[in-house]
Amino acid sequence: MNWIDLHLPILPVLLPAITAVLLLLLGDHGGDTHGGHGHHKLLWARRLALASTALGLLIAAALVQRAATGELIAYRVGDWPAPFGILVLVDRLGAMMLMLGACVALPVLWYASGGWDAHGRYFHALFQFQLLGLYGAFVTGDLFNLFVFFEVLLIASYVLMVHGQGRVRFRVGLHYVVLNLAASALFLIGVALIYAKTGTLNLADLALRVPQVAAPDAAVLQVAALLLLVVFGFKAALMPLAMWLPATYAAASPPVAALFAIMTKVGVYAIVRVHGVVFGNSGGAAALTVEPVLLPLALITSVVGVMGALSARTLVRLVAWLTVTSVGTVLAGVGLFGAAAWGAAFYYMINSTLVIAALFLLAELVAAQRGDADGQLVPASPVAQPTLLGLMLLLAAASTAGLPPLPGFIGKLMLLESATGHAWAAAFWTVVLGVGFITLVGLARAGSILFWQVRTDLPDSASAGSSPKLVLATCALLAASVLISVASAPIQQYTQAAAEQLTDRAAYADAALGEQGGAAAKTARPFRIDGRKEAP
Repeated sequence: MNWIDLHLPILPVLLPAITAVLLLLLGDHGGDTHGGHGHHKLLWARRLALASTALGLLIAAALVQRAATGELIAYRVGDWPAPFGILVLVDRLGAMMLMLGACVALPVLWYASGGWDAHGRYFHALFQFQLLGLYGAFVTGDLFNLFVFFEVLLIASYVLMVHGQGRVRFRVGLHYVVLNLAASALFLIGVALIYAKTGTLNLADLALRVPQVAAPDAAVLQVAALLLLVVFGFKAALMPLAMWLPATYAAASPPVAALFAIMTKVGVYAIVRVHGVVFGNSGGAAALTVEPVLLPLALITSVVGVMGALSARTLVRLVAWLTVTSVGTVLAGVGLFGAAAWGAAFYYMINSTLVIAALFLLAELVAAQRGDADGQLVPASPVAQPTLLGLMLLLAAASTAGLPPLPGFIGKLMLLESATGHAWAAAFWTVVLGVGFITLVGLARAGSILFWQVRTDLPDSASAGSSPKLVLATCALLAASVLISVASAPIQQYTQAAAEQLTDRAAYADAALGEQGGAAAKTARPFRIDGRKEAP
């Protein structure tokens, strides 16, 4: 094994960290580009950031290729033995999330380099710190380090949220910071409770030790599990903890909001890792602690999100509410606690993240050509590129609503099939199909107002179309969504294998803890996530 293969698992974390430091040393004067010196620095910052993000995409692709073979790629930082050292563990799910994050980050950064990065200072350094937190959360094998990476991405997001300044951004950003700080405090309390009863925070080790904690101590673990659901549910925008998201995402600059589309999936990912595996069916007395509440809350999230989208008065706020809807649909699949449902949820999550990110960028392209009307859903003068932007919105709307043959349809079909026979099957089918129909109605209404209900009595609001650079970045995200449909069979096989791999506690223990951990896992009760507990 060569040096690159040996250290490949840690590179997604090291690369954005090193890039961010170099950008800070370079001095990215984004807010002062009128002078030649500041503009020159910004150009170099753009080149460095784009090159680093593109390299990160290649690294993620290499990890997906290795993980697709079923290999659990463990990397012990400092070569300290687990569970005491810092562990990086990449499996199919983690590699998939890295790839998804990179596929969103590169077009969004390209879009931001069209001018948005010049609205404030150090945009590119903050962007890399955000990627550091995101990628670190996807590959960490330790619950406390998950908290650390959460804080890294959140601190970067606080500044990115108000980047470019503005009264609305500062007001909404203050609420965003305060609520996240409260959630972080709950995260620490939950982690402390788990450590007090298990003596470890290594996720693979926790999967072995949590089932061994008997009542009444298991009640403490159940409290910790519920606290962590509040934390992860807040990050993922699970109702009733999602009301902060529409205003926050609508106030952020378009590239920041598009990047935030992947940030909600960190909460989804954490719920799968912690509540689906550690506190899953094999969790002993603490098994399936959140099962009674996760699925109904997820379905409620979908319904509230689509109703918010239907009542939205601006295009960007409509997209923000659709973010909530997509999270609810994904978590509904997770809440079924079945390998088939998880595989379907992962497939749907890939597409919804890309489409939502594209919609945030598209909303700004449309708003920029509507003069004083901006992104408000009211009749205004015609846009300069009605055919191009209209087709882009049509494609995004069809995929979001779940129309064939786009991946949104394939993902929802997989979810519906996986819910067959479940106690909540009727409610699940009703919500998923109903939400899809209402989503289509809401986006069709928005499209008709933006492109058909034009006022000819007003002068043209835009003499030129959008920059090809901005259009290309948005099209790249939509094209990635189309490719998911073209390659649906191998991607579906991958997501299904990722879901099934999560059930193999012995393999995780062997990779994370060594042969002793693997032997201990093999003597434990079998791990199933089909909604039924094993007999004692």
